[in-house]
Amino acid sequence: MESGKILPGVKVIIANTETKGPLGDSHLGEIWVSSPHNATGYYTVYGEEALHADHFSTKLSFGDTQTVWARTGYLGFLRRTELTDACGERHDALYVVGSLDETLELRGMRYHPIDIETSVIRSHKSIAECAVFTWTNLLVVVVELGGSEQEALDLVALVTNVVLEEHYLIVGVVVVVDPGVMPINSRGEKQRMHLRDGFLADQLDPIYVAYNM
Repeated sequence: MESGKILPGVKVIIANTETKGPLGDSHLGEIWVSSPHNATGYYTVYGEEALHADHFSTKLSFGDTQTVWARTGYLGFLRRTELTDACGERHDALYVVGSLDETLELRGMRYHPIDIETSVIRSHKSIAECAVFTWTNLLVVVVELGGSEQEALDLVALVTNVVLEEHYLIVGVVVVVDPGVMPINSRGEKQRMHLRDGFLADQLDPIYVAYNM
């Protein structure tokens, strides 16, 4: 779904994460923003200003090399539309895919957690929430069970099949947990790395765990 309208005075561009060059319409890359409200740095817990030129003051490697951009750390793409705003200007739709730090590298390919998680959630009405991450080159799928615990075993085969059919990936571990186990931050974002830490520390108190190793 479209993430929202780009406000007047705000410029957004999609940049290649490796070359730092601009990408075209509907191409996936890192979202860069330029506006009068951009920050120049941030303060650490020690009260010292930490400037990160590569994030708060970066420029494209070619094309418009004069504009100063802030890197958001999120992957997304722009799609040009025929819609116009109140000023008669064409409205570009911005789509946010997810955090750049949470992309999964499996079999030499890049996968986005939200794509796999959406497939899993849609596969059964008893799956209330889902999060995925990697562990020793294995794909781990954690699902919150919204139904009875008797359904936990049935979900394992269902989750494994839907990920294989839609994403051509073999699930290494399926973890079925109670609702509310998934850590969520104040912005409503899933904290997949915190969930991974809890899994490795055996702190999730799962209903059922299936290993396909």
